[in-house]
Amino acid sequence: MSVSVAPAVLPQEHWRARQAAHEARVRPFTEGYLERRSAGRKHPVEDFLFTYYSQKPGQLLRWHPGAGVVLTGEAAAERAGWKFYRTLTADEAAAAGLDAGTPAVTVDVAAFAAARGDAAAFTAMLLSRTAARKPVLGCFGMHEWAMAYKSEDNGIRHDYLQLRLGPQGTDELVERSKIRCTHFDAFRFYTPEAVPLNELTPTRENQRDLEQPGCLHANMDLYKWAYKLVPLLPSELVMDCFELSWRIRAMDMQASPYDLADWGYEPIQVETPQGRAEYAAAQRAFAEESQQLRTRILTALAACTELPTER
Repeated sequence: MSVSVAPAVLPQEHWRARQAAHEARVRPFTEGYLERRSAGRKHPVEDFLFTYYSQKPGQLLRWHPGAGVVLTGEAAAERAGWKFYRTLTADEAAAAGLDAGTPAVTVDVAAFAAARGDAAAFTAMLLSRTAARKPVLGCFGMHEWAMAYKSEDNGIRHDYLQLRLGPQGTDELVERSKIRCTHFDAFRFYTPEAVPLNELTPTRENQRDLEQPGCLHANMDLYKWAYKLVPLLPSELVMDCFELSWRIRAMDMQASPYDLADWGYEPIQVETPQGRAEYAAAQRAFAEESQQLRTRILTALAACTELPTER
């Protein structure tokens, strides 16, 4: 970051208030998961973002201001040893209007670019390409059903849950449905018999060509791409992505083959016209929200001029 370009300077009382607000926002999500983990219990919806994705609850709890922001005060000095942070030089501090000797730290974009620049460029490319495509709706959550296809031979991923239509009803719905999943990280969990039923063959290599903003899993993954860019992105943006993913996971499981009534989730009956209409409406709303988040992530990355722009 070039702090000579009028960085945002936050006094300690201001950024500590943002830090406290972030922690209060995160804790309701993390505390339940940590309690269940300690007790050896599972939750099919609320555990997912902590078990499927690699970011730990403690990492999510840690607040970052994002690139281009200077934190001041004695508490800020503690961050000088954090990864991808640095202390301002005397000249930078003076240019930012700070008194000599005022502790001041900022995100070290150059260090991030040196260590993870290619990954950041890939993320920008993938999100840009995804954002440029029209959302494809009408999959009706069949990716989850394909993961449970022929369960009597393969078992089911969530072996502590029951299939709402039973094994035969699940198989019949899969067989009479059009399945056109575009997302590799959903497709890779299909049962072997379901793989040839998908009209496409998503791979890691063609991900950049298939990812589209109507896909629930692509939109959930905004959380993954956001936390991989920490601390370049402000934690408020990361949490916006997290909360979108949380709500999508709930809807995804409501439309799944599993019976979650005992967990308080009413099914979206995608085997009926009414259920499919409900699913498509929610999918459309999530697509619109995800596009706004993609734009915010891409805008933040574009402001980091030290990052490579192509990959």
